[in-house]
Amino acid sequence: MKKAIIILTIIVLLLSINKKEQIIIPEESIRFRIVANSNSLKDQTLKKEIVNQLSTTIKEIESQETIEETRQIIKKELPKFEKIVDKTIKNQKENRNFHISYGKNYFPEKEYNNIKYEEGEYESLVITLGEGKGDNFWCVLFPPLCFIEEEKEQNEYKSF
Repeated sequence: MKKAIIILTIIVLLLSINKKEQIIIPEESIRFRIVANSNSLKDQTLKKEIVNQLSTTIKEIESQETIEETRQIIKKELPKFEKIVDKTIKNQKENRNFHISYGKNYFPEKEYNNIKYEEGEYESLVITLGEGKGDNFWCVLFPPLCFIEEEKEQNEYKSF
């Protein structure tokens, strides 16, 4: 009987730990997404390099305390985003067009850490490389839920 209680306690503890690790995107949030041109190694490498080059700017945006402050700094930094993306593309010797959109953008349905996020229009900053048919990087700028430094768990999803 003691063994059964111990095993049951361990199971309950493990289940509660998993629930604490789940991150749920709140209603009032600003998402960020970089969509690669395709799933070719070259296009995915370019997307990851752009994420790396934008990391300092993203951290600056994430340091804002309110959603309104975050909106203001995103608007202010849009030219910087364009410059960094353009420079990164040229440094990679790519001849690739891109588009940056801030506002309501479409996000497909996603499942991340066993949480389903519905498709829909969300306030977001989206960078689309070329045809935008490849896997993408995504995170949340407000509240800050981007994990750029953590290479082991980059958020990448396939476009449909």
